[in-house]
Amino acid sequence: MKYCLAPRTLNRGIHTTLLKLAYSIRTKYHLTHNGKDTEYAYIPQIYKKNKHWNPPPASNEIENRLTLFEKALRKEHELLLRKYRNASLSNLTPLQSTALKKLRENHDIILKPTDKNLGPAAMDREAYINQIFTEHLSTQDYLKLSQQEAIYKLQHIKERLKKLLTDNKDKLTQPEIIYFDRSLKTQHRIPLFYGLPKVHKQPISLRPVVSTTNSLLAIFSNWLDYKMKELLPLVKSYTKNSAEVIQDLKQLTLPHNALLFSADAKSMYTNIDTDTGLNAMRDFLTLNSSRISTSFPTNLFLQILEIVMRNNIFSFQDTYWIQLSGTAMGTPVACSYATVTYGQHENTAILPEFSNNLLYFKRYIDDIFGIWIPSDNQNTKTWESFKTALNSWGKLSWVIEEPSSTTNFLDLTLKISNLKICTKTFQKDMNLYLYIPARSAHPPSCLKGLIMGETRRYWIQNNKADFTTILAKFIQRLTERGHKLEDLAPLFNQAAAALDTNILRQSQQNSDKNDRTIFLHWEYHPKGIKRPVLRKLFDTYLAPVLDYEKMVVAVSRPPNLKDLLTRAALPADSHAENNTLVTRH
Repeated sequence: MKYCLAPRTLNRGIHTTLLKLAYSIRTKYHLTHNGKDTEYAYIPQIYKKNKHWNPPPASNEIENRLTLFEKALRKEHELLLRKYRNASLSNLTPLQSTALKKLRENHDIILKPTDKNLGPAAMDREAYINQIFTEHLSTQDYLKLSQQEAIYKLQHIKERLKKLLTDNKDKLTQPEIIYFDRSLKTQHRIPLFYGLPKVHKQPISLRPVVSTTNSLLAIFSNWLDYKMKELLPLVKSYTKNSAEVIQDLKQLTLPHNALLFSADAKSMYTNIDTDTGLNAMRDFLTLNSSRISTSFPTNLFLQILEIVMRNNIFSFQDTYWIQLSGTAMGTPVACSYATVTYGQHENTAILPEFSNNLLYFKRYIDDIFGIWIPSDNQNTKTWESFKTALNSWGKLSWVIEEPSSTTNFLDLTLKISNLKICTKTFQKDMNLYLYIPARSAHPPSCLKGLIMGETRRYWIQNNKADFTTILAKFIQRLTERGHKLEDLAPLFNQAAAALDTNILRQSQQNSDKNDRTIFLHWEYHPKGIKRPVLRKLFDTYLAPVLDYEKMVVAVSRPPNLKDLLTRAALPADSHAENNTLVTRH
């Protein structure tokens, strides 16, 4: 599904590229010359572009330079068109193109990416629909609505939310007010329900997913997730990733009787009962009020959270439903919500009671890792009490591994050796390693980024011997995807140099400093205009008159097989127009 298709025409997005570039230049010029460039903080997560505003022209000099840049860019484009006039621009053979077209037109087949990223799967349309209804929608977790009921409920919810914003405007920052104002002026669609095949299960089942993109409640859920960032550090078990865990473990020296354990929640989102979750969130905010900013809009936050969690309305085919229990599926705040709500139980009931036994305890959403110190009498009563405590919060239950000298957590295998914990990269047996194929029309930077990122991760997680072994496997898997060793060698040399000079960490630290950077958005084509040419044209025509420290060519990939073959909505759905709900401001 990662295979990108090279377009049959070169650089289809030149017009769009020029529009975006001119928009950015004119906007900065307008704001700078009107003293507004630092008026409000830029918050990426809740930034919403004003689609109803276009910047006025910049100075005559800049506008003339934009014209010259456009002419030069189009000239380069024309040269390439002549060069490849009789050549094939696609990376598909005629047979592959025909097969792809037939797959897209065959509405009797449903194509979906599989759960656990195990590649694409094809299902019979009617069997897929029946399985959705049998396994999910016809259960007690959902209630069927008529189309009129769904539309009425969403319109009523929108009015409630707008009133909440109006009544609490003084509790929101200016960027938040702008975010809501702009977001509520757009059209909102009803979320779409679909299922991902669990091909690793027998019989094959479907993991339920709700696509909430461009929906009304996604606007508010995204804001909730933004506000939740302030709360996550107050969850004592919270960890961002496995790299953070490794750093923690390096500081520990274990007692001789220390043991490791891990636990995995059973369907965590589904089993967080709504009442239990909302009550936990209220208690969490109350107990941590002295550590939370006084500007945090607690009441507004809780009211919006309850609306989001109790009103997950979506469509499937030509039917409409509301979720009755569990975390609202597909909502942006789901991960943070699960972390904080169960974190309240950990903070108040688990960590205080078992502080003498838990040398270390961390959780990443629905995965737990801990270091257990048994009681002196060596009986298992305390351990059994601990397991009971983990499972004593609402309907949620955990599959808990018994303490031992080794365990797996996230992408790590952890093992006790000489009173220290050694780590090793953990890779599941079912992993297919579907890396970008060599003939895919991905930008070269994608492969470079993959190699840089994986090399650094393997270096952090492994000792030198294990690093060598897993890096050799990584190279072998890339060659099995069609990459040549002579092409890979320079990229791995760059990755090794980056580890030595710490370039990766420095680049990550500086990645957010974009206020003095202009981005030239460009859709990649293997035979299209190359980055050095774009940089040269920019430096020649625009750089001398613009106030930027650097220009970055932000290359995007063309559509891949997943984009073309899979959709949240069912194909050939005669009722598709009902999935757009016009709710204007």
